[in-house]
Amino acid sequence: MKPPGRRVRRWGCMVALLMFAAVCCAAPVGNAISAYVALEAGAQDGTGIAGGGSAVGIPARMLTAYKNAVQRVGKYGPRCQGMRWPILAGIAKAESNHAVGRNISAGGDIRPKIYGVLLNGSGQGGNTTVFPDTDGGTWDGTANGERAVGPFQFLPSTWERIGRDAGGDKTADPHNADDAALGAAIYLCGDGRDLTKRSQLTAAIWQYNHSSEYVADVVGWIDQYTTAAKNPGLKDVTGKVRTVIEAALSQRGVPYSWGGGNTSGASYGICCSPSGKSGERIKGFDCSGLTTYAYATAGIHLPRTASAQAAAGRRIPAGLGTGALKPGDLVFYATAPGRDSTIYHVGIYLGGGQMVNAPRPGAVVRLDAVNAMSGYAGGARLP
Repeated sequence: MKPPGRRVRRWGCMVALLMFAAVCCAAPVGNAISAYVALEAGAQDGTGIAGGGSAVGIPARMLTAYKNAVQRVGKYGPRCQGMRWPILAGIAKAESNHAVGRNISAGGDIRPKIYGVLLNGSGQGGNTTVFPDTDGGTWDGTANGERAVGPFQFLPSTWERIGRDAGGDKTADPHNADDAALGAAIYLCGDGRDLTKRSQLTAAIWQYNHSSEYVADVVGWIDQYTTAAKNPGLKDVTGKVRTVIEAALSQRGVPYSWGGGNTSGASYGICCSPSGKSGERIKGFDCSGLTTYAYATAGIHLPRTASAQAAAGRRIPAGLGTGALKPGDLVFYATAPGRDSTIYHVGIYLGGGQMVNAPRPGAVVRLDAVNAMSGYAGGARLP
């Protein structure tokens, strides 16, 4: 669909801060937008991606478009299996951050329109290949070349092939949320893919953009949206455990801040790079800052670092599996499971295989699956 893009640098994990006591950073999972679809206007940060990430971070009208596309795609791809809205949301998150910041009409039209960089080989946004104009500027607003369009960032030549009218106005418009979502569903379904199979899902995403980092990014968002769509179900959780979980959940959407967070809540740390290269200060939480705050609301004092927190309660060995975890438990991840000195990350177990998590620079506090991170190192249960 699009030329493979050069991806921006991923974040690595750190176990020590230069300016703070050792606190956590997540395992390297990219959160970058493809160079070919970097937006010309409205970028929310250096990568063109805004914060947010739970289902509640998707504009309601966009979420409706994703769900409607799932219902309609069978008409155009009857052999497709496993299409679901988190798949479309994962693509749209990577491509345009769900058109956040634009106006989305009741009919799904998005204004101002979303355009990628002009693919003229100039090097802007990482493009080095010239793509001649194919639509006379009908969709991309210029006859001087091609640029990706709409919330799913289709090239006009691709849209000509897979674009369909989903709204009943007899026009297939990539700048319309419903049309674009349906087009993406058709494209991802291909010739009867079974998207319930991980291998076929990743192949579909690879077809969208030939980049292993892009595939990892989108799969991460799909998993996150799938997890976030589940009801946490706290009806049987009481006392201090409920206080801890509710405090953590109340911070969903707050930015990750390297070194941020204390017993009083969010605090200023460093944005966007474990070494602080951006120099930007941002108010939020890192992983152990979030746990420190949540437990403090229940009167429980935790050490500040993830590795030290492992010794704060009754240890739950990793060998027992995640099924041994109970709501409110701390969940740990290590570069060398079995050696607590290598613990690099901590979350708060919610139940149902989910945790409240401050995952990495560039992300926000959110719900994640407990298996979303590498190196599961067991848990700890506090009084």
